[in-house]
Amino acid sequence: MTFNWQQSDWPDFRYDQGAVELELRDFADQAGQVAGLLKGLSKGDQMNALVQLMVAEAVKTSEIEGEYLSRPDVMSSVRHRLNLADAPAATTDRASAGAGELMVAVRESWDANLDEDTLFAWHRTLLPGNQRVVVGAWRTHEEPMQVISGAVGKGKLHFEAPPSVTVPTEMARFIAWFNASRSTITAAPVRAALVHLYFESIHPFEDGNGRIGRALAEKALSQGLGRPATLSLSRTIEAYRRDYYNALEQAQRSNEVTPWLRYFVSTVLTAQRDAETVVMFVLNQARFFDRHQDRLNDRQLRVMRRMLEAGPGGFEGGMNARKYISLTRASKATATRDLQALAQLGALQPVGAGRSARYDLNLG
Repeated sequence: MTFNWQQSDWPDFRYDQGAVELELRDFADQAGQVAGLLKGLSKGDQMNALVQLMVAEAVKTSEIEGEYLSRPDVMSSVRHRLNLADAPAATTDRASAGAGELMVAVRESWDANLDEDTLFAWHRTLLPGNQRVVVGAWRTHEEPMQVISGAVGKGKLHFEAPPSVTVPTEMARFIAWFNASRSTITAAPVRAALVHLYFESIHPFEDGNGRIGRALAEKALSQGLGRPATLSLSRTIEAYRRDYYNALEQAQRSNEVTPWLRYFVSTVLTAQRDAETVVMFVLNQARFFDRHQDRLNDRQLRVMRRMLEAGPGGFEGGMNARKYISLTRASKATATRDLQALAQLGALQPVGAGRSARYDLNLG
């Protein structure tokens, strides 16, 4: 088996852009629609929507690689990094802090050219204090960088990256191509697809390649749009993780990449549609507080904010008296009374009965 980088036409990717023209038009329309919705929000609500998307991206890009972060800790990191006035102290969880900081760094530097120092800085941000791998430098180990599944000794080889000794040369060429392609590949999702495939095929770091590669795809999307992209690509990828790995594996066997383009552009379009859901959630959240804020006590406000932090997917398992007590340190009687009052106000909606009874947010 030969891989794309071993073939004579590497890295001259060939593709039929006509195969995704309809999706490209839909993406442009959807991106404009989301931008318009954002402009209709207050400055605070705009930032809230962007924070929601950055947190989703940080959490899900890590989950794709099998690392599960605390969403509240990531949100704390993002808000702290953005210097928001009501931001809590920065989290002490280094993995969550690094993931959140990377999202902000990528967004803030979207328009800048790419260089080696930026990639090294991103890598150090993503893997703070990591003692298992070399951080902030290209890989140098002599053994092959391979993607293998299955039991030791009986595994299936999915991909083998270029030897470490060639990585500095490969990455110098990639960085030059990334910066030049901004003016030659004008369809943002197409360029993002090629950026991600190209970077993942070099696999230049010992760890964190998938997360850095998806950050680069976001940077390419932002440059193509002429503004920071408003979406979470990784949330969509993680929802169909097997499709992602299958598409990437097939794409790394040839430099004719039209099938990869179809997969990736479709994924970007879905992510952009999902972003509209997030923006609408923030709009409904603002309306929710306009209706209820003056009628809630401090305990109820704390719980409502905590539930809303969970985003459009909802607070896992809903709210019940036990969770309410944990969040507020209220007595059981007070928790029950507060929850019933929230239901009577229409802020919460009762679901189920008995031991399975819970309350979900009512944003309608």
